[in-house]
Amino acid sequence: MRTDLRGSALFIGRGYLDITMLVDKVPVGDEKVMAKDSALSFGGNAVVAAFACAHLGFVPDLLCTCADDWSGKIFASMVEKYGIHWHKRHVQRFARSVVLPNDRMRAMARFPATDDYLHGFPRNLSVDGCRFLHVDGHQMEAAVYYAAEFRKRGIRTSLDAGGYREGMDDLLQYIDVCIAGERYCQDIGKDIDETLAYFRAKGCKVGGVTMGERGMRWYAGCEQPHIMPALAVPREKVIDTNGAGDIFRGAYIYSYLMQQERSWTQHFEFARAASAYAIQRLGNEASLPTVADVEAVMAEYRPAVLQAA
Repeated sequence: MRTDLRGSALFIGRGYLDITMLVDKVPVGDEKVMAKDSALSFGGNAVVAAFACAHLGFVPDLLCTCADDWSGKIFASMVEKYGIHWHKRHVQRFARSVVLPNDRMRAMARFPATDDYLHGFPRNLSVDGCRFLHVDGHQMEAAVYYAAEFRKRGIRTSLDAGGYREGMDDLLQYIDVCIAGERYCQDIGKDIDETLAYFRAKGCKVGGVTMGERGMRWYAGCEQPHIMPALAVPREKVIDTNGAGDIFRGAYIYSYLMQQERSWTQHFEFARAASAYAIQRLGNEASLPTVADVEAVMAEYRPAVLQAA
């Protein structure tokens, strides 16, 4: 039996339960430190992007992991809270992350390190009428399968290539929009412009590499790569950068779904403001902006001045 996608956009990834602790320094050895604040939230690249899209107002479908342990039950309550249409793939233990934000960076420990799926991914999701697919390389077989299905129908596909995962080379042939992180460039041994040329050669119509406070270098269509500077958020206002890139992706997808006629420059400017909002909050859930929040950030902050090379 085919299952219709109710949200008209499908996100595929692996769910995490993120435990975030705000500390003055990352402890080492037998050292103990007191956290100034903490947050418990959903995590995972495509998962956070899906929650961001839902919070902005477009509730998508999400194909991701589930488990019957306490972490999985907490995650399930969050999915229910946001009304996301959840297609479950069971694992033995729900994945967890401990995140320690630290001066615009974050230390992180994740468990488990390997996938432990208890069954195959569902192949009965009907993509008819769907308008967007976003994947992050987790559940690679599912990502390739549905990216190929979407491509056959001329439906927009997007990849979060934060870092390289096995199988991404094959996946890229079905991707329209690929936004990578600098770690991906390091993983494949290419500089940023070489990476963008690689995306273009694979058929990606839009490609970019995010560079944190240095903005994003990107292209669309036949244009030459250029830089979209980050917004100039004062350093003292930056609390937690974890998940900001995922919210960036969820926001550009929301912008595309709501105003497809707009340019990719406009979609990315909207997403940039959503990301700037996120880095001023602790934890992924608190970092989710509304449309009004995004508009307020766009009005408050100007793009940072690019430094000469």
